[in-house]
Amino acid sequence: MAAAKIKKGDRVVVLSGKDKGKTGEVTRALPKDGKVVVSGVNMITRHVKPSQANPQGGLDRAEAPLAISKVAIATAEGKPTRVRFETQDGKKVRVAVKTGEKIDG
Repeated sequence: MAAAKIKKGDRVVVLSGKDKGKTGEVTRALPKDGKVVVSGVNMITRHVKPSQANPQGGLDRAEAPLAISKVAIATAEGKPTRVRFETQDGKKVRVAVKTGEKIDG
């Protein structure tokens, strides 16, 4: 299995779609589906009928998964960048393509 270029906890920028330009943190990574869930991005609204558990009913808002190809890691300045892997001190680390800045640890 290939190493993940985007992981849980990463700060990412949305590259396309209705939330283009928004920044958020990856709350869940779904590598088998090629998707990630980003906080505050790709919000969906569900109409919920009143039930015993939720007598009020109403609207439920939640973040929906987003294709990994639509997001990119954010640099320290908040700009999107691609990621490459390098071996440093015998460890495989993620590095920003343009700046060469180390992303892991």
